Amino acid sequence: MKALPLILASTLLAACAGQPAGETRHLEGEVFYSQRMALPPSAILSVSLQDVSLADAPAVELAGQQNPVAGQVPLAFRLDYAAAKVQPKQRYAVSARIELDGKLMFISTEQHSVRLDGSDPQPLRIKVDPVR
Repeated sequence: MKALPLILASTLLAACAGQPAGETRHLEGEVFYSQRMALPPSAILSVSLQDVSLADAPAVELAGQQNPVAGQVPLAFRLDYAAAKVQPKQRYAVSARIELDGKLMFISTEQHSVRLDGSDPQPLRIKVDPVR
């Protein structure tokens, strides 16, 4: 009978060992728009992964990328985030924007929800719309 608690304890420790505290995961995807236009090489692509669980509070950023555009659409991105920051009951989304000289050119207008449980399709496809 003393063996049962020992077996349960060792099983629990083995399960915990499978999730390293400092594990980093990532989301990969591409940002695109439907307009027929080229982006200037000085345009900046910003993509962020946010916790959007609280409707009456600002979103909390888990990961972000901000780089000059490399080529034309689709524009690739990779967001690395700490797995320890992901909570099962929270809601997460990815957003994107393209700016030129500090002025917004394109922004994602739809919420792109992600689960962060390994079931999200990759590459993610984030559509951005022009700002007028």
